[in-house]
Amino acid sequence: MGHKSRSLADQAYEKIKTNILNLTYPPGMPLTETVLAQELKMSRNPVRTAIKMLQAEELIVSDYHKSIIVKGITEQDISEIYQLREILEGNAFRMIFETGKYEEYSYRIEEKVVRMCAAAHDLFKWEVADTQMHMEIVSIYDNSRINRIYENNLSELIRMGQFSVKNGMAIQKTNENLKKMVLHMRQNEYEEAFALLKKDHFMIGKSSALKQSHS
Repeated sequence: MGHKSRSLADQAYEKIKTNILNLTYPPGMPLTETVLAQELKMSRNPVRTAIKMLQAEELIVSDYHKSIIVKGITEQDISEIYQLREILEGNAFRMIFETGKYEEYSYRIEEKVVRMCAAAHDLFKWEVADTQMHMEIVSIYDNSRINRIYENNLSELIRMGQFSVKNGMAIQKTNENLKKMVLHMRQNEYEEAFALLKKDHFMIGKSSALKQSHS
């Protein structure tokens, strides 16, 4: 495979992946090589390679008819991801205070919140920034395995987060609450800061995403 065909496959991969992550191709949507090739104005070869890459990442799955679909998001996926977040982030957040790094982390998290505020009108960009904010929290562990768990679940988190927003998790309000959270962190006010994180990101996110999966 020459350099040129490789880069076309990469381009196809990037475009299809972005469309899956920003819900242009929503969970459960059937895809075909032909249609994707037409949409991307490419031949079927690079598209086929891109599909294989996305199947390896489990963003595209085959159903029993051997047709391919965008991986769905089930209630169980949502519950599992939020449980994972709650366990890892809840503990990480406490650690930030226990190790006396609350001020340093207040600035690190604020940088991501600023990005979230800047992206308030672009749901996909906002969700990517939000996910980076969560990665910042778990970075306190300095644990490459935990980071990998987050990275492996990133695609699901980004897709799910958009579901939450479409169902009543208000971006402006979340941004405002995160700004407040940052200020509480800076003052070493763990209880107040954690209450905001929990309310916005463990409770609302979860119930909003679950609501969407029913509809």
